[in-house]
Amino acid sequence: MQVFVRVVECDSFSRAAESLDIANATVTASVRNLENYLGVTLLSRNTRSLRLTDEGKQYFESCIALLRQVDEVESVVRRKKGEVDGQLCIASPAAFARTLICPVLPSFTALHPELSVALRLTDHPEDPIASGTDVAIRIDSVNDADLVARPLYQAHYIACVSPALLAQLGTVQSPRELPPQWCLGLFGQGRYTSANWHFGRDEDTVELVPQGKLRFNSTDALIQAALADQGAIYVLDVFVNGLISTGQLVDLFPDWTTSSRTFYTVTPKARFIAPRTRAFIDFMLATLDAQRRPPPGNSVSLHQGRRGRN
Repeated sequence: MQVFVRVVECDSFSRAAESLDIANATVTASVRNLENYLGVTLLSRNTRSLRLTDEGKQYFESCIALLRQVDEVESVVRRKKGEVDGQLCIASPAAFARTLICPVLPSFTALHPELSVALRLTDHPEDPIASGTDVAIRIDSVNDADLVARPLYQAHYIACVSPALLAQLGTVQSPRELPPQWCLGLFGQGRYTSANWHFGRDEDTVELVPQGKLRFNSTDALIQAALADQGAIYVLDVFVNGLISTGQLVDLFPDWTTSSRTFYTVTPKARFIAPRTRAFIDFMLATLDAQRRPPPGNSVSLHQGRRGRN
């Protein structure tokens, strides 16, 4: 079972053999014997490619779940020794990973020399159970009752511009004074309409519709456009705090409140959490600014359609 799963993950018999440190012939024989035992073809293969059959896909997903359970049982046994080892698989939105995870990974791995980390940067949420992910970072909500979400970081939107563009704009006291045609847009998956900007101060509220010539579905691209003096942007502070502190961008309205988004760590629902997963979550909680985290509360299992808490 483990050999078959590794072949699928590596998409190659030879790479699977190398990763397992066994002979190619052993891997081939293991998969062939497994297929003979099950009486079905799991992998359709030729000299150029491998492809899971329908039976293979079903068996692979079941194997992932079973191997995870085995790993959890073994982790419980090792917990008394405090061992944090093996491979930790993390999935995170690209901008969050580059800003908050990648800079601290060396410190985390230095604390746990027997641990290796595989970090997947993706803006398209995947099923952690099917993909073999130990912990995923999600924004606002998840849509699976088999996942448990724990609040990690609460970010707020900031309207900001480059110093050069601010010099052209002049003094801007209120979001109402910011020309919409100078505002660059950010849109989500499956659409091209930019999200509106929301501001509040006391009883005053402002909703701004960005009408700049550029809009993106990528926070990174949006920030690069702002740094190139292309317009004002409205992004989560976590992605631009460093640029603001170094003077590369300027916070336009620090006295106004804005919308917030909550980042969560998401793990498969299980009775036990593997020590490596717990170590990573605890490390991130300790690393992030405690004032920007939501109240601890209890971890929650989010059912389909239920929103995360801000």
